[in-house]
This record gives sequence, structure tokens and C-alpha cells, in this order.
Amino acid sequence: MKNIVVLITFAIATLTFSCNNKADNTQMKTVMAVHDEVMPEMSKMGKLVGDLSAKENDSTEVGLQYKEARKDLQAAHKSMMDWMQNFGSRFTSDEILNGAELSEEKQVWLNEEEEKVEKLREQINESIKTAEDLLQE
Repeated sequence: MKNIVVLITFAIATLTFSCNNKADNTQMKTVMAVHDEVMPEMSKMGKLVGDLSAKENDSTEVGLQYKEARKDLQAAHKSMMDWMQNFGSRFTSDEILNGAELSEEKQVWLNEEEEKVEKLREQINESIKTAEDLLQE
């Protein structure tokens, strides 16, 4: 009877561990998918910065709007670079690319990074939309 209890406990622990490990892998893939979605926008942001810079020469309200939109794009670009550097320093390539098991501490970090990358996506998309809308006026 005691062996059965030990066996059941071991089976439950194994299933729980397996599910948690898969959740980590799925969450890591989700974080990387957001990164992969916004990374191509970096070149668009660079072009928009150039377009805005060419139009912000005057000190009128419109000129100041171009300048503000350019600064927002540059801030979003910097945020992306900072996020990637920080993310890369927190996780190994095996954890990022191959779904290697995460420690409890790294799982907490991944939760934090998921929130950060979602905010980053919003920042990037909003700065691009603002710049494009302004340039179309």
C-alpha cells in the first residue's frame, strides 16, 4: 500500500513537472513571437525617423509635432535594444531556442519579460502609427 502511495505521488509530481516545463516553453515561444513580430519594424522606424527629421526644421506647432514623433520613435527603438540586451543576459540560448527547463527564478523573470515585451510592442506600434499619421497630413 505504501508503495502505491509513493508511486501515485511520484506520478503526480512527474505530470506536474512536465506540464510546468511545457508551459515555460510555450511562454518562451510567446515572448519570442512578440519579439519576432516587432523586430522587422526597426527598419521602418529608422526610415520614419529620417522622414520626420527632414520636416522638423521649423519651430511651429507642426514642426514640434514632427520632433516629438521622432523622439517617440527613437525612444521605442532604444527600448527594443535595451529589452533584447536585458533578455539575452537573463536567459541562455538553450532556454530561449530549445525550451530548456527554467529555474523558479528564471520563470519569474520570464513572467516579467512577457509583460515588458507586450508593453514594448504597444510602444513601437503606437510610435509608428503616430509618425505615419503625422506624415500623411
